[in-house]
Amino acid sequence: MNSPWLLETRNLKKYFPAGPGMTLHALDGINLRIRPGRTLGVVGESGCGKSTLGRTILRLTEPTEGQIFLNGREITGMGKRELRKLRTKMQIIFQDPYASLNPRMTIEDSIAEPMLVNGLFRTKAEAYGRVDELMEIVGLAPRNASLFPHEISGGLRQRVGIARALATNPEFIVCDEPVSALDVSIQAQILNLLMDLQDQMGMSYLFITHDLSVVKHISHDIAVMYLGQCVESGSTEEIFRHPAHPYTKALLASIPTPSLSTRDKEPQIIRGEVVSPINPAPGCRFAARCPYATDCCREPQQEREIREGHFVMCYRAEELAE
Repeated sequence: MNSPWLLETRNLKKYFPAGPGMTLHALDGINLRIRPGRTLGVVGESGCGKSTLGRTILRLTEPTEGQIFLNGREITGMGKRELRKLRTKMQIIFQDPYASLNPRMTIEDSIAEPMLVNGLFRTKAEAYGRVDELMEIVGLAPRNASLFPHEISGGLRQRVGIARALATNPEFIVCDEPVSALDVSIQAQILNLLMDLQDQMGMSYLFITHDLSVVKHISHDIAVMYLGQCVESGSTEEIFRHPAHPYTKALLASIPTPSLSTRDKEPQIIRGEVVSPINPAPGCRFAARCPYATDCCREPQQEREIREGHFVMCYRAEELAE
């Protein structure tokens, strides 16, 4: 089936039981689309469901409801055997590079493992030859091959994680906050590496982060999440120029500005209580903290396209769009 989208989700939901008669709505009706060779940045505060979204798309966590398509092919109902064949096309880079590596395996063994498990090469010698190529691609010196994860720095460990993700020649990679645990200077190196790899190999990324400066640097499109819902999505340029949802506006206002002219500017503080994601009311989940909320915000919300490719879940979106 031909599709212009490499990845698409339709009404994707993930609920977790939270006690008798209680359900935690981790994901509630997520609709995302990613074109081949592009990056969708998913941004939002801790606990909004970003990581759950990435894991559910890869079916590391099973969805409660909805559909997931890869290259136009639905993968939601695939069995384990069929899904295992597809795993080579979908990979993940974890947030903590140390926790994601086996401490008892050397760097070269960690990189070779995905290729050997999936039988991508006829012999171990061929697989380890590819390991040497991958280490060079991600900027790992040959001398690191025989070292263990605790013997190298955090930045180098993340390069190992990237090499492992590349080992199966994937089309789609979930980057789950891959630079949040690294120093700022190392963050820039890893981001530039990911962008260079995308240019060379044409992969698509779902890039999860809470840092809007990072997402602006690496993403072609942005999806803003709040308590399990996608409240605004569109191209990076559109979201930064014309934010329409009050939560998006608050996130953009929180970005530090390196300018003396703005040092006396009052910070925009989001006031009010965060509503519980357990059995949430049908209205806007940001309404309790929104300075623009009216009675209509207590009614069920629907995503609306206010400009071409710009979707917002807010009754007052056109009025608030800049």
